[in-house]
Amino acid sequence: MTHHEGAQVDPQNVQDAGAGSASALTDREAAVVAAVPKQLLTGGQWRDAEGGATFEVRDPSTGALLCEVADATPADGVAALDAAVAAQAEFAAMSPRDRADILTRAFELLHERIDDLALLMTLEMGKPLAEAKGEITYAAEFFRHFAGEATRISGGYQTAPAGGARFLIAKQPVGPCLLITPWNFPMAMGTRKIGPAIAAGCTSVIKPAQQTPLSMLALGQILLEAGLPAGVVNIVTCHNSGEVMEPLIRSGKARKLSFTGSTKVGKILLEQSADKVLRTSMELGGNAPFIVFEDADLEEAVAGALAAKMRNMGEACTAANRIYVHESIADAFGQRLAEQMGGMTVGRGTEEGVKVGPLIDQAAQDKVTELVADAVDRGAQVVTGGSAPEGEGYFFTPTVLTGVSPDARMGSEEIFGPVAAITPFSTEEEVVAAANDTPYGLVAYVFTNDLRRSLRVAETLETGMVGLNQGVVSNPAAPFGGVKESGLGREGGDTGIEEFLETKYIGVALA
Repeated sequence: MTHHEGAQVDPQNVQDAGAGSASALTDREAAVVAAVPKQLLTGGQWRDAEGGATFEVRDPSTGALLCEVADATPADGVAALDAAVAAQAEFAAMSPRDRADILTRAFELLHERIDDLALLMTLEMGKPLAEAKGEITYAAEFFRHFAGEATRISGGYQTAPAGGARFLIAKQPVGPCLLITPWNFPMAMGTRKIGPAIAAGCTSVIKPAQQTPLSMLALGQILLEAGLPAGVVNIVTCHNSGEVMEPLIRSGKARKLSFTGSTKVGKILLEQSADKVLRTSMELGGNAPFIVFEDADLEEAVAGALAAKMRNMGEACTAANRIYVHESIADAFGQRLAEQMGGMTVGRGTEEGVKVGPLIDQAAQDKVTELVADAVDRGAQVVTGGSAPEGEGYFFTPTVLTGVSPDARMGSEEIFGPVAAITPFSTEEEVVAAANDTPYGLVAYVFTNDLRRSLRVAETLETGMVGLNQGVVSNPAAPFGGVKESGLGREGGDTGIEEFLETKYIGVALA
């Protein structure tokens, strides 16, 4: 495909990332940050870390310091888990309706404070305010969904096949849980774990990512206001996750670990969990194929690709990583996608009209830069974007590459940035084989108007989720999760609560 000059980013669409924000926060921004607890939440109390240690939280759009929060030690982690263990029996005995009511009140408080919570998220993570508000809404829905699931936990009763006895099947909370969340969806990844844990009657220790602790601390405050008993949810913030969490995983006091993050870290946690045979659920890395067949509605496919690629600046495990387009429409698809992405305004997420915020940190920006350079070295053409803009902050210009070689690094590594990598294909068999040629299997997207093909391909793809003619699959009422090295278990839906429940069989003799 020839270089499409018309799709180049207009320099006026790249705002000065630090305009009005590098030296100081606005009064409202400062007030929102100031309102959030900066301590550890242990046993229902906010307290400093041992020795008073703290670490910095910075705005990725400017690098400016937002605040400092408590930096937990291993001893602080143990105290948090001890608080969860102490609260477990009483919380498990709480009625399902009472647990549901707490989640419902928290749902309502999230909506009441959506403006402040969204601004807080934008400041610490970078996503535009509109997207941050969307995440708060999404996060709240997990609480509403699992409030319903709390009252629907059920077991069973049956006659033994040989007669003479009865089987009672009970569902009970698994026990104290360790919950580890990522920086890219700092509120929703928390409620997706906390919601079913509370609904099931499990206490927990949650550790948010060091880049984005403020959203979780604000959520902890909301849960206490919603009436959550002391010690049910404990929050540990720290800059050294392994040092603090490994002793808790190996302690034998926790009975469940839920982690969202990279496959590399997930494998380490699985090894640690084996020590005491912790129940685990893991939502790990992805390498999502996005397949556009020749009979697809082109406008619908471009819109779907924009959603699947640019949500959260591409910093999502569900992001379209490998875009396969049938050779007969690859040029037209690439040009239209470039026109859309090239017109997106880049800047600080608090600014009016901004569609693309910064990446999370310098390492993220460096990696995206390296992946684009590697693809170009292997023959890819830059249709729009292709580099980081000048100025402070960790921005990267929305980029479309065509003719990306299958052996380019971005074919096997998560891009985690606003880069759409397009590779043409000829046949269904060829593209399905390419899509499955990865150790990952979280989600795939398929665009076609052929019903038989859509079902055939969806069933053949080795992923835990498939989006048919849609670029977003996440929904609190649906089971979210992957296969192969993309994880274990499911979150959301009616299966999400099962991850926090044990099945107990009680045999009853009648004679």
